[in-house]
Amino acid sequence: MKMIDYGSMMHDAMRGLIKRLLQDIADVGELPGDHHFFITFNTMYAGVLIPDWLLERYPDEMTIVVQHWFDNLNVTDEGFSITLNFGDSPEPLYIPFLALRTFVDPSVEFGLRFEQIEEDAPEAAEAPMHENAEADDEIREEAQVVSLDSFRKQ
Repeated sequence: MKMIDYGSMMHDAMRGLIKRLLQDIADVGELPGDHHFFITFNTMYAGVLIPDWLLERYPDEMTIVVQHWFDNLNVTDEGFSITLNFGDSPEPLYIPFLALRTFVDPSVEFGLRFEQIEEDAPEAAEAPMHENAEADDEIREEAQVVSLDSFRKQ
């Protein structure tokens, strides 16, 4: 008997919310008020494009902050590209929506967590947490993160 895959449907809806939000920001060119985003993604996911030096530093996952300065935000059906400043060095990034792990806007205590499932992570590799793991934990504590684990069938 075929079962309804509510988990995948929820993840698709959450990715759609982020896509719409980022498109609205791209259209306006700036974030409203005190809003800012912490976006964590799987750096090993197929299609992620980041500079080699960032990949070496964050071999499993990376958290970016979209706040005061960003440039070239472009949203597609599959993901988004953005230029961010890393130590006075602007760097272009491309992040597929399927690579997302968390999305947090601490200004309004909003957060989403994407549970990684095999078909979502075709090239994911097991690696230790990056050196900013403590900061990631603090970010997650600031916002209420929606987790789908409690809804999954055991």
